[in-house]
Amino acid sequence: MRPVNLIPKDERRGDRAAMRTGVFTYVLVGVLAVSVLAVAALALTSKQISDRNSEIAQLQLEEQQTQAKAQSLTPFIDFRAAQEARTSTILSLAQSRFDWQRVLNEFARVIPSNVWFTKMAGTADPSVTVTNGPDLTTRDAVSGPALELEGCAASQDAVAGLIANLQEIDGVTRVGLEASERPDDVQSDPGTASPTTGDANEGEVADCRTRDFIAQFKIVVAFDSVPAPATATTAPSVPAGVPTTGGSELASSGTGG
Repeated sequence: MRPVNLIPKDERRGDRAAMRTGVFTYVLVGVLAVSVLAVAALALTSKQISDRNSEIAQLQLEEQQTQAKAQSLTPFIDFRAAQEARTSTILSLAQSRFDWQRVLNEFARVIPSNVWFTKMAGTADPSVTVTNGPDLTTRDAVSGPALELEGCAASQDAVAGLIANLQEIDGVTRVGLEASERPDDVQSDPGTASPTTGDANEGEVADCRTRDFIAQFKIVVAFDSVPAPATATTAPSVPAGVPTTGGSELASSGTGG
C-alpha cells in the first residue's frame, strides 16, 4: 500500500518551515508604514503651506487695494480737517469779541429825547483804558463788558427814565448810577468846585448843566451774563491765512443834543 499523509498542507511542518523569514519581515513592514505616513504628512504640510501662501497673497492684494482707496480719500480728509480748523477759528473770533454793534443799535433806540451824553466808552474788560473817556470808579466792579456813560438830563426823573430804558437792552444785567447831581447840589458843597460853563481846557468837556434843573449823571451799564473771555483784549490765535478783524473796545466822546 502507498502511504497517505492525512495532515492538511497548512498544518504540515515542512510547508510552514519553508515560509518562515524571521523578524526582518515585521521590521520591513513597519518601515514601509512609517514611510507612507511620512509621505502623507509631507503632502498634507505642503498643501497647508500652499494654502497659507495663497491666503497671504490675497491679503497683500486686499491691503494694496485698501491703501489705494485710502489715498484716493486723502483730499476729502484734508478738506474736513481744514473745515474743522476754520470752524474753530470762527468760534474763537466770535467768542473773543463783544457784539458792540448790536448793543449800540439797541442803545440808540432807548435814549430819551431829554437826555444827552458828553462822554461814552464801551470796554470788554475793566483793565482796558480809553483816552479821554469817562472815569467811573464803579466800572472796576464789573468784570465783563460794560458801557460807561456821562451826560445830562432835563431832570432827575429823566435820569431815572434813562436807567429804566437801559435795563431793556438785551444782555444788560444791571445799571449802576454812580452820580446824578444838579448845579445847586454841587454849589451846596463848599469843598466842590463850581461847574465849568465856559470853554473847557484841552481834554476836558464843558459842564452840560447850563440850567439849575439839569442833572449831570454817571452811569455804568453792565453785561455780566455775557462776560468776554480772557482773550478778548488780544487777538485770538488763528491758522495762517485767516484774516482777523475786530477789537476789544469802543469809545467816543463829545457833546450831543
